[in-house]
Amino acid sequence: MILVKTPRDSLLAPLQSVSGIVEKRSTLPILSNVLLEKKGNRLTFLASDLEIQITTSAEVTDAEGDGAMTVSAKKLQDILRSLQEGSDITLSLEDKRLQVKAGKSRFNLQTLPAEDFPRMTIVETGPEKIEVSQKQFRHLLAQTQFSMALQDVRYYLNGLLLLADGRELRAVATDGHRMAYACMTLGENAALSKQELILPRKTVLELSRLLVDSDDPLNIEITSNQIHFQFGNIVLVSKLIDGKFPDYERVIPASLKNLVILNRAALLQSLVRAAILTNEKFRGVRLILTPGSLKIVAANAEHEEAQEEIEIDYSGDAVDVGFNVGYLLDVLNNATTEVVEWGFNDANSSALLTLPGNESFKYVVMPMRI
Repeated sequence: MILVKTPRDSLLAPLQSVSGIVEKRSTLPILSNVLLEKKGNRLTFLASDLEIQITTSAEVTDAEGDGAMTVSAKKLQDILRSLQEGSDITLSLEDKRLQVKAGKSRFNLQTLPAEDFPRMTIVETGPEKIEVSQKQFRHLLAQTQFSMALQDVRYYLNGLLLLADGRELRAVATDGHRMAYACMTLGENAALSKQELILPRKTVLELSRLLVDSDDPLNIEITSNQIHFQFGNIVLVSKLIDGKFPDYERVIPASLKNLVILNRAALLQSLVRAAILTNEKFRGVRLILTPGSLKIVAANAEHEEAQEEIEIDYSGDAVDVGFNVGYLLDVLNNATTEVVEWGFNDANSSALLTLPGNESFKYVVMPMRI
């Protein structure tokens, strides 16, 4: 039975949209597969890892009958990528095998029954819905996601806090050593009840991959234990992390004695160069701030040393403080402004990095002893 005959790109693009969450080595072999479901002239692609489920679909031209099966997401994607751009692909199901044809190329793939695929139970959404542009939400994630923890025993830190309140949507991420906070204002008609939810790390990374820098709408719906994202032709449903996120407001310094404005590009380039000679394990750099000058010093176990100096407009207290260079590079790489503001009290207290004139972003980083 011929399921589909269509150009390669009309299959590859939706397959790439869903296959990012597919587990390569799953305890359930079927989770390494993508579910293909053909009804009329629409082919639906569905992938799941039991925590996240992504669905999209494509219009197909020539088709006979309806059917559904699951097939290896990686193998099918690799085959489609390897075929010539613009070539016509025929998918046909015969004897529980999916045959992929293109010109004189033939591939026969093993399938597993569609009815065995573990779909997530979709919880009906409540009355509250958030509509933002894909560009806005992608920017909100970009400003914060780099501060998420990775495999921390405090499981709630391996995700991103999303706070909805009235006309404001805030995002917060922390790994216990640094914290990023960003917020955005919703449309005039927004009136959200106050709620906090923690998105899993994988969900955040997948959204960052799939969302585009456009004003196309992103619809968000929240339930008691799920969050639904709908944009373009894609529906992403994710479970939420059940836990209590730390009080981020207590982390942000209430007052700062010293402020210095730095050119972002100059600071970034100096840190990149100094990072070459940092200790691979601790990645510490010293920032030595004196009136008119900022020195960046890095050293490693082989007694190698790097030193950079930037001229600055500063006349406050001198400070010699250590930071993990990776934490500084993360924030500077994701900022888009020409300058950044560094506020601090002394070498033993946390520093606050902000963007001048922008109250919607704050980055707190703890010093380290070098």
